[in-house]
Amino acid sequence: MDLFRGSTSVLPQDDARAVFEKAFASEHLDGKSVLFIIPDSTRSFPSNFVFTAIHGILSGKVRKLDFLIALGTHRAMSDEAINSMLGVTAEEMRSTFSDVRIFNHRWDDPDALRQIGIIGSARIAELTDGRFAQEVPVAVNRMLFDYDRIIIVGPVFPHEVVGFSGGHKYIFPGVGGADFINFFHWFAAVITSPKIIGNRDTPVRALIEEAASMLPFKVAALCLSVVGSELMGVSWSDSAYNAWTKACELSRQLHIVYCKSPYKSVLACAPPMYDELWTGGKCAYKTECVVADGGEIVIFAPHIKEVSFVHGKIIDMIGYHTRDYFLAQWDRFRNYPWGVIAHSTHVKGIGTYENGVDRPRINVKLATGIPRERCERINLGWVDYRNIDKADWQGKTDRLCLSRAGEILYRLEDPPAWQKL
Repeated sequence: MDLFRGSTSVLPQDDARAVFEKAFASEHLDGKSVLFIIPDSTRSFPSNFVFTAIHGILSGKVRKLDFLIALGTHRAMSDEAINSMLGVTAEEMRSTFSDVRIFNHRWDDPDALRQIGIIGSARIAELTDGRFAQEVPVAVNRMLFDYDRIIIVGPVFPHEVVGFSGGHKYIFPGVGGADFINFFHWFAAVITSPKIIGNRDTPVRALIEEAASMLPFKVAALCLSVVGSELMGVSWSDSAYNAWTKACELSRQLHIVYCKSPYKSVLACAPPMYDELWTGGKCAYKTECVVADGGEIVIFAPHIKEVSFVHGKIIDMIGYHTRDYFLAQWDRFRNYPWGVIAHSTHVKGIGTYENGVDRPRINVKLATGIPRERCERINLGWVDYRNIDKADWQGKTDRLCLSRAGEILYRLEDPPAWQKL
């Protein structure tokens, strides 16, 4: 069964709950064990409503009701952080929601994973248009095999690696293994983020769907369309891919802003949910396409004091550079995690590497709590956030101030060739 309710107006929670009820009824979940895969706190969605609605509908009916947080390679969430994200207290978790268990994905623990297949070198060459030809093992969290039904619940946004987030992306990288995660992130970086972001049918999405086809069971999905914490739409299908395609179309309307001309400077203010540059980099990903050649993106986030809680040591070693910098010196970098290299290029933006000189198209500067010395060491600009006056970016034709950057994609109405897939 496929269901869709949504528009560019807020969807009443009663209407959304009715979709949930009808969707779960179609799955005949009574007496079954059910695992919901949900995002971590780096994604906006009405988490309290979603969590309490699922519990209210299924508690006492299903045999097991568990949630797995699709961390990808983000750091694990503490119990306190999980409760905060879901809008519940520790006491409520012990009483009202005592029949629920919530788990973090463990992407870095081989014992927590099960390999489901290998994408052969010939198929990789086909899917990557000849850019790569190597075997890639595909693994997922072994918990997925302990339940009668797996259901993805999470929002859909334009995304720098796959085009649009959501759907089977909650499996890969959400609850997947590092080998495949690293591979497809670097594949995306080779294509470049501006060519991928905001496009539904991308080569990277095709690769993810290939991996998802190896699962020995079908995964259903409730794909959410949101603006901040407001729910705008719900798309359900017992096929995660089908639910995702509907949500992508609404995301195009909600999450992409088209600009007539590029800006010399963008002040991208990161919301508190991005507590490291690893996630705060989305402020650059979502705005690069509207920055003029030689222009700048200033990521304003005094609360960010760390580059990456998980990958910071590696970033300190490789720094932030253009794709061409790494490609020209691949033998030097190929043994670093490819997903970290991909992140480096996404933040730095596109550019060239000629005669030993890395020439990014734009300048990315950090107005954060990360010290100047570290910013310079990792090859990013530094600005003292205490000297930033947002008024300097407001009301200007060549400057753009974004009070909550990272989820809305800014594109040009008439994009240049380097932005076209």
